[in-house]
Amino acid sequence: MAFTLAPLPYSHDALEPYIDTLTMQIHHGKHHQAYVDNLNKALAGSEHESKTLEQLIAHAGAISAPVRNNGGGHWNHTFFWESLLPGVGSAPSGKLAAAIDQAFGSFDEFKTKFAAGGVGRFGSGWVWLIVHEGKLVISSTPNQDNPLMDVAEVKGTPVLGVDVWEHAYYLKYQNKRPDYLAAIWNVINWDKVAKRFEEA
Repeated sequence: MAFTLAPLPYSHDALEPYIDTLTMQIHHGKHHQAYVDNLNKALAGSEHESKTLEQLIAHAGAISAPVRNNGGGHWNHTFFWESLLPGVGSAPSGKLAAAIDQAFGSFDEFKTKFAAGGVGRFGSGWVWLIVHEGKLVISSTPNQDNPLMDVAEVKGTPVLGVDVWEHAYYLKYQNKRPDYLAAIWNVINWDKVAKRFEEA
């Protein structure tokens, strides 16, 4: 069962000016496509060839590094694209907003701590908002790991994930990862995040 790259749920320029068109074209069409292609190559003829992406992710510690890295890259990026939406820039509401306030004190305090998690990730990786033991927690993972993996330092169900690899922001923000993390709030799809939270 070969994996495929789904089209973006919006146009490449839809997240302007916060995420630029060229970054989206390269990030989705080149980087994400490469994860899919390399995952299919790594799985070809192996005992894991017929497994779902979720099955591969759950047992990341027991599979080869190419499958772990590229499988994680495919899952994480698919999750990331679905976390974004043009023209929103609002804040969460309802149960999610209440849970954020309870866990972090306020939405502004959550944004500060989430950004700190992303800035503090040395090198390439991801920053996550997850449900861990029934509570919202901020975590980060290196490379293309995620909190669903058996190797994750903090395991949980992701409800929001933001890519902090340089390829996600370097064309527009250069080395200013904090500026990218400040801008990303303008394009978060809070309806999608809230749906994930309720399902978790």
